[in-house]
Amino acid sequence: MMNVLVVMPFKEKHKQLMQENFPQVNFIYERQPDKEQVANVQAIIGNVKPQLLAYAAELKWLQLNSAGTDGYCDEGVLPPQTVLTNATGAYGLALSEYMLAVLMAMQKKLYRYHDNQKQNLWHDEGEVTSIFNATILVVGLGDIGSNFARKVKALGAKVIAIKRRINAKPDYVDELGTLDNLAEYLPQADVVVNILPGTKATHHLFDAEKFALMKKGAFFVNGGRGSAVVENDLIAAVESGHLAGAAVDVTETEPLPKESPMWQAENIHITPHTAGQYHLAATHDNIVNIAKENLMRFLAGKELINQVDFATGYKK
Repeated sequence: MMNVLVVMPFKEKHKQLMQENFPQVNFIYERQPDKEQVANVQAIIGNVKPQLLAYAAELKWLQLNSAGTDGYCDEGVLPPQTVLTNATGAYGLALSEYMLAVLMAMQKKLYRYHDNQKQNLWHDEGEVTSIFNATILVVGLGDIGSNFARKVKALGAKVIAIKRRINAKPDYVDELGTLDNLAEYLPQADVVVNILPGTKATHHLFDAEKFALMKKGAFFVNGGRGSAVVENDLIAAVESGHLAGAAVDVTETEPLPKESPMWQAENIHITPHTAGQYHLAATHDNIVNIAKENLMRFLAGKELINQVDFATGYKK
């Protein structure tokens, strides 16, 4: 009997779904497995600690519960025979709605009005901006970026998008380029949204130089990885007034240290990496369904979906 270790949270309905579809599989549900438990399984569902994988001699397949693959593509982490798949496709709804929400909250100055309310202050904060007729640059046009691009295009924005590989331009994108076009696109954008994964190529991509290229009064949203941003440079760009505001769901060090100046930076709005995860029930169900589809394929000897390219950290 095949042993499958599940380290991500499964609700009772998810466990029942798996048992009904795979009676020939022994599911081991353990959020904090030890090296002995990892040593005797052929597949793992969920983001097990990478250091434990050194003991996973029988592992043939690892299904991540995240779209990001940070730490799993490094040389020697996974046994050579192991196929790595991610959860691309599960987070588009949740992350795109988060980015839309924080963007509109900044544009309409809702954060300021919230602060004013706590001070019993009835004060008009002046002009606001709109998604309608704004130019929005989506850096990373995968599942999440595409979901967001569709939403803002429907609200009347001009959408410029950056993708790793250029193929057919979707109808919800007005202009499509690669990272080589970033410096060209930044000065055009009223809003810049980063949804890139954490890779060597994206590390500290957004620094003082990139923020200086952005239009004065632009907004920045980071729903990708904190490692893509030089945080002190972002703080300087916002506090100087060059950028009108920033919203980040990810930081380079998580949890964000209490002593970080970003906590108190005016017009930077932080959520603790909660835009995705399992906060939206549909996301949780999506991840389980991706794992279910891949387990079915694995048992049938078919090619798995969402296979990761170890060289890039992206879905192939």
